[in-house]
Amino acid sequence: MAKKRRPQTKASTPQRTDGDIPVVGAREPCPCGSGRRYKACHGRAAAHAVTELVHRPFEGLPGEVDWVAMRELVPAATAELTLKGGLPADVPAVRLATVLPMAWPALRRDNGEVLIGLQNDTSSGDISRDLADVLQRALTAEPGNPVGAERPDPEGPRLQELLDPDAEFVPEVHEGFEFWLDDAEKATGEVAASLERANSAAIPTARLSGVEGAYWCETPDKNHLRWVMAHPEEKLLDALARLHAAGESALGADTRLVGSFRAHGLTVPVWDLPTTMTSADCEQPAKSFAGRLAEALAVETPLTADERRARSGLTNRQVTLS
Repeated sequence: MAKKRRPQTKASTPQRTDGDIPVVGAREPCPCGSGRRYKACHGRAAAHAVTELVHRPFEGLPGEVDWVAMRELVPAATAELTLKGGLPADVPAVRLATVLPMAWPALRRDNGEVLIGLQNDTSSGDISRDLADVLQRALTAEPGNPVGAERPDPEGPRLQELLDPDAEFVPEVHEGFEFWLDDAEKATGEVAASLERANSAAIPTARLSGVEGAYWCETPDKNHLRWVMAHPEEKLLDALARLHAAGESALGADTRLVGSFRAHGLTVPVWDLPTTMTSADCEQPAKSFAGRLAEALAVETPLTADERRARSGLTNRQVTLS
């Protein structure tokens, strides 16, 4: 015999129909007063907002190409960050770092300086919002302490709302991770071990000064140039294909455009270089290539058969990093 269905009843507490609904624990009662758990009520929309992927999270920030490079390509680098309205009185500086000891999201030094780690797993689909949350918590953390990971408020600010859009963003590439500490020689315990592991794995890298977003790196078999570009992807691939088909995509003798990465909404062409070619040797060839690329980007005619084949080859060798 089928059970009788219970009549539906209204929640015992009035439901909030307007105003902001605070973020609470998934199993806690929803603050709207529905009588349901947060995860089954307003938490659904909040969870969707948190996990929705932002494909170009650094768009609108000064030096977007360098943000992408520091996130995906560069082992050890730092960059000064300028906040809108200036820094709190007890925070002498805020610096972005590629990575911090034990992969901490942030660190408040003993002197009050803040370091923000960029190469960390994030809890949402918007790296910019995650980093903004870490930054805000680091500014008020007790000096001498790391800042842990937390779920950001899906309505919280993004970096674009916290950082000065007119300030320069100039990464400083380091040979190792001694920037973690005021005196790296005094490192002990887990921090010392983490520093040793990080330094042993770091690939020698240098940022070119004559063009934006280009980074040279040294590997045992060959050197590489990885160049983050903010041009629209389809238009950039067409331009690269035109140059490749015309034999003008190289950076000099024994160099070759071998493909590209895709990272955070931007395209990163990659060149193989001979082991004898240093970052200084790349400066003039990169400037010359930038001029050829600008001309190729301005061409509006359809690709020729050779150019389409070149584009297909470049696309087939494209690897998505994020």
